[in-house]
Amino acid sequence: MAHVARSGRKAFAFNGHESGTRHPLVAVAMVLPLATLLVVLFGGWDAVVTQASSVGAMLGR
Repeated sequence: MAHVARSGRKAFAFNGHESGTRHPLVAVAMVLPLATLLVVLFGGWDAVVTQASSVGAMLGR
């Protein structure tokens, strides 16, 4: 039979590892440098502090 069923097969990333199996802390470690760079470049730190204080006030802290 020349037909191969594709259902049930896991998707693989380009490096051969299964996709979706990265640990959340590894994902955070990958994103933090870029996020820090964007905050510094665009001066978004004031906006982050303002949003955090607003959320804190809304939660009653």
